[in-house]
Amino acid sequence: MEEAGGLSRLVFMRILNEALARTSLEVSLGDGDREQLYQEILHYFGLVGGLNVCEALEAAWQDPYNRREIEEFIADWLRKRTKKRIEAAAGVV
Repeated sequence: MEEAGGLSRLVFMRILNEALARTSLEVSLGDGDREQLYQEILHYFGLVGGLNVCEALEAAWQDPYNRREIEEFIADWLRKRTKKRIEAAAGVV
């Protein structure tokens, strides 16, 4: 099972890198942020607990509609994360 999780994370990293390359956002994500985004994508797209998460991610990424949905999810997630960090730095709760 560990191997399958590792492969799905590799697929996720490729997806994330491609999605970031298509956005105008310049962000740097730490390991914790990447893991959180990975988990949120799995939850949002209903892939948690699936037997073939790696294949499901890959298939979703190959489908033009799902690719657009994944890219939008990632961009929205990054904008929210950036906004929260700016507010935290400014002391806004």
